[in-house]
Amino acid sequence: MDTMRHLVVLLIWGFAFVGCERPTSVNVGAVFTFDSVIGRAAKPAMEAALADVNSDSNILNGTSFNLIFEDADCNVFLGSIETFQVLQQGVVAIIGPQSSGLAHMISEIANGLQVPLVSYAATDPTLSALQFPFFLRTTESDSNQMSAMADLIVHYDWKEVIVVYMDNDYGRNGVSYLDNELEKKMARVAHKVRLPTRYTDQDVRYSLNQSKLYGPRVYVVHVNPDRGMNIFNIAKELQMITLDYVWLATHWLSASLDSLPSINQSSFLSLQGIIGFRQYIPESSQKKAFVSRWKKMQSDGEASSELNAYGYYAYDTVWTIARAIDKVLEEYPNITFSFSEKLRDMEDSNLQLDKLKSFDGGKFLRKTLLQTNFTGLTGHIMFETNRSRVSGGYEVLNINNLKVNTVGYWSTTLGLSRTPAEYMNQTEISHLEPSLLDVVWPGGGTDRPRGWVIASDEKPLIIGVPNRTAFVDFVTEKNHTIVGYCIDVFKEARKLVPYDVPYRFQLFGDGVSNPSYDDLVKKVENHDFDAAVGDIAIVTNRTKLVDFTQPYIATGLVIVAPVSTSKASAWVFLKPFSVEMWCMTAASFVMIAIVIWILEHRVNNDFRGPPKRQLATMFLFSFSTLFKKNQEDTVSPLGRMVMVVWLFLLMVLTSSYTASLTSILTVQQLSSSITGIDSLITNNWPIGYQVGSFAQSYLKENLNINPSRLVSLRSPEAYETALRKGPSNGGVAAIVDELPYIELFLSERPEFGIVGQPFTKSGWGFAFQRDSQLAIDMSTAILKLSESGKLQELRSKWFCKKACPGDRKASSEPNQLRLINFWGLYLFCGAFALAALCLFLLRSLRQFMRYKKKQMESSSPAMPSTTCSQVIYNFFDFIDEKEEAIKKMFADRNIPHL
Repeated sequence: MDTMRHLVVLLIWGFAFVGCERPTSVNVGAVFTFDSVIGRAAKPAMEAALADVNSDSNILNGTSFNLIFEDADCNVFLGSIETFQVLQQGVVAIIGPQSSGLAHMISEIANGLQVPLVSYAATDPTLSALQFPFFLRTTESDSNQMSAMADLIVHYDWKEVIVVYMDNDYGRNGVSYLDNELEKKMARVAHKVRLPTRYTDQDVRYSLNQSKLYGPRVYVVHVNPDRGMNIFNIAKELQMITLDYVWLATHWLSASLDSLPSINQSSFLSLQGIIGFRQYIPESSQKKAFVSRWKKMQSDGEASSELNAYGYYAYDTVWTIARAIDKVLEEYPNITFSFSEKLRDMEDSNLQLDKLKSFDGGKFLRKTLLQTNFTGLTGHIMFETNRSRVSGGYEVLNINNLKVNTVGYWSTTLGLSRTPAEYMNQTEISHLEPSLLDVVWPGGGTDRPRGWVIASDEKPLIIGVPNRTAFVDFVTEKNHTIVGYCIDVFKEARKLVPYDVPYRFQLFGDGVSNPSYDDLVKKVENHDFDAAVGDIAIVTNRTKLVDFTQPYIATGLVIVAPVSTSKASAWVFLKPFSVEMWCMTAASFVMIAIVIWILEHRVNNDFRGPPKRQLATMFLFSFSTLFKKNQEDTVSPLGRMVMVVWLFLLMVLTSSYTASLTSILTVQQLSSSITGIDSLITNNWPIGYQVGSFAQSYLKENLNINPSRLVSLRSPEAYETALRKGPSNGGVAAIVDELPYIELFLSERPEFGIVGQPFTKSGWGFAFQRDSQLAIDMSTAILKLSESGKLQELRSKWFCKKACPGDRKASSEPNQLRLINFWGLYLFCGAFALAALCLFLLRSLRQFMRYKKKQMESSSPAMPSTTCSQVIYNFFDFIDEKEEAIKKMFADRNIPHL
C-alpha cells in the first residue's frame, strides 16, 4: 500500500507540474563538525563548489543551488537536532555527516522523509546495509580500506596484530571487517585496545601498557583524526616506537598530516617509521587548478586549513548532488513535499514536527544519484550496488625523516603494487607480483621487524610438563627442578632460536600416575598453557588441536612379550640353507658328476670299466670335490676347466654355510607365541598399555579391540609383573607401548623382547598453540640439533649409561641363505659346464662323421646302407671307445686325427 501511495503521489506531482517553470532555488543541507580536521577542509571546499555550481550556466538552468550548513559539534545528539532543523527548511538532500555514528542516526530520518543522505566522510562499512537505502557514500568504504590493510599485513608475513580503535560504530565496525579479512588470509586480530570516544591520555597510556603483555608487536590504529596523533606521542614515551614494533594507521593519519599548516618536528619524531593509507586521488589538471585556488583561499582567509583528501571529496559531493538535481528538474521542474500521515497524528504533541515533510521526489533523486557517472577532482565517480563509490584505491605512505613518502599503492583489482593501476597495461597487470618500495620502520631500521615477541620477562611462556611417575628419565621433577631427556632437547633447541624466549615450566598431573597427554594438549589449545614439552606423541587427533614441532625422536607402537631361547635341534645343520638352496646344490653335484664322466670317459681309465663301477666312480668323484684330496684326477682339458669353475662355486658355498651355521649356533634366537599385531588381535588375551599413553585409544578405536581386554599399567615394574604372570594368572600376554619406553624397559630385562615390527609410525614433538611462530623456529632448531649430532649425544647421555638399549626382536625363523643370493654363481657354473659338454660333443661328432665317410669310401658298393638307428648306435659305440683306440682306427685308415 505504501508503494502504491508513493507512486500515485509521484504521478500526480509529475502531471500537475509538467510545463511549469523550474524553481528559483533548491536547498541542500550540510551537517558536519566545522571545527575538526575533516570539517576545516570540507566547509571551504563545499563553499567553493557551491560558487562553481551557481556560476556554471550549463547546470541547473538558472535555479540557484543553496547549501544550509549546520554544525554537529562531534555529538550525535546535537547533530540529530541540527538535522531536524535542516529538514524543516525543505532540503532535497543532506551532505554529511562525517561521523559514522551520526550517519546511522540521520539515515533513519532520511529513510522516513525520503531525503537522500550523501556522505563524503562516513566510512563505516555497515552503512551500506539494505537498512539504509537513502544513504550514499562518495568516499572510500572501510570495507576496502580493511581489505587493503589485511593485504599489507599478510604481505609482510605477520600473523597477529593488535588493533587500537575508538569504541563507537566507526571503530567497532571497521575492526570487525579487518578481523574478517585477516581470517580469510590465515591471520587474526589477537587483541583489541578499545578507547572511549572522548579518551584521555591516561586512557591511552593504560591501554598501551596492557597491550605489551600480549605477543604481537604489530599495531593497527583506527581512530578519529582530530586526536589520533597523540597516541603515537604516548607510545614513544612508553618505548614502543622502536625496532621491535610496527605501527600501521588507517587514512585518518594522512588526513591529519595533510591538514597541518607546518611540520612540527617533535610530533614527527614520534611518527618515524609508521605506515599509513591515503585515499588515492589521481593527478589531473582539475586537481592542480584546485590546489592553486586553495592557496589563494588561504591567503584570503577563506580557508584556515591545508587541503586534505576530504576537501576533494566534499567538493565532488556538491557537484554530484547538483548534477543529479539538474537531471531531476529536467523531467519534473517543481519540487514538492508532502506531510507524513504518521507525523500528522503527532500534530498535538509538543515536539513541533509539523514542519517535517517527506520529499516527494526523493526516490527519483536517489535513483538519479546512483546513476552518477562523471570525472571530478577525485577521479571517476560512480556508485556500486551497495551505494558506495567505486573504489579508487589507496596510497601506501611511510613516514621517514620528517617526510611522508609514497611506497606503493593498493587497488581492488591489483592489490599491492608499486605503480597505480591506471599507469599499467594489461600485460604488466597479468605478471604483477605484490610489492612495495623499501620501507623505514620505527627506530630507523630497514629490515622487516619480526612483529611479535613470544614472551617477556613480565609475562613468560607457561609451558606444561607432564608430571611422570614412570619412565622418569624422559621428564620428571627432581629437587624442585624439571629435568629429563625431553627437557634437555627443549633447552638445547631454545638456544638456537634467534631471540629470547622467557619461559616457566608448570607440572601437569597429580604425581600419582602418569597424566593424560590428550588432556595436556587440550590445555594448550585452550590457552591454559602456551606450550607443552615432554614425551608427547604426534598423533592425528592432537594435530587438529595444536601445532607440533619437527619430531625430535622417531617412535611407533610396538609389542613386547616374554621370549625364550630356541631349543637345540638335531637338524640344526640344515638351517643355514633354505630348501630350494639344498635342492639346487644337490642337483649341481649330479650335473657335475655327469659332465665330468662324459668329458673323462674316453681319456681317463678311472672313469672306465663295468657300468656299476663307472656309476659309483662318477658320483664319488663329484662329492669328493668337497675335500682337498681327490681319488681321481681329471685328464681332459675341458674337464679341468669345468673343475676350476666348480671348485670356485664350492669354495663360496662352504664358506657361506660355515658362517651361517656358526651364527645360528652362537647367536641367541628369541621366540614367542605372539608373532605380531595380527596374532595379538586374533587371540582373546589381555593386553597391557601405559597409563596416559595414546596406545589405549589406538587399540580401542583403530584396531577395534574390546576395552575389556585392555589393562592399564603404571610403571616398568608393573610391566614385568604382568608379563611374568601371563594371561592365565591375571597378567597380560603382551604390552603395547611406544618404542622409546620399550627400549628402556628391555635394557635390563633380557627375558622379554619386541615381537614383530612397529605397527605405527610417529614421533615425539613439542606442542604449541595454533599458528605459533615459535613452533616453526623450534622445528628449525631441532633439525640443526639432528644435523650436528647433538640429539644423539643427548640420547647417549640419558639412555646409554651402561649400554644403549637396542631392539631384541623375536624371530620365528633363522636368517637362512637362499637361492636368490647365489643364483648368479650357479648360472655361471652351469653355463660353463654346458658349453664344455657341447664342445666335446661337437668334436666327437666331427670325428665320427670323418670316420664314417672314410669307411664308406673303402667299403664294397654292394654293402647295404645303414639305418638311422644304426648310425646313432654306431655313434655311441664310437665315443665309448678310448681315445687311443680312436687314434689307432684313424691311423689304420689314413684318416687325420683331430
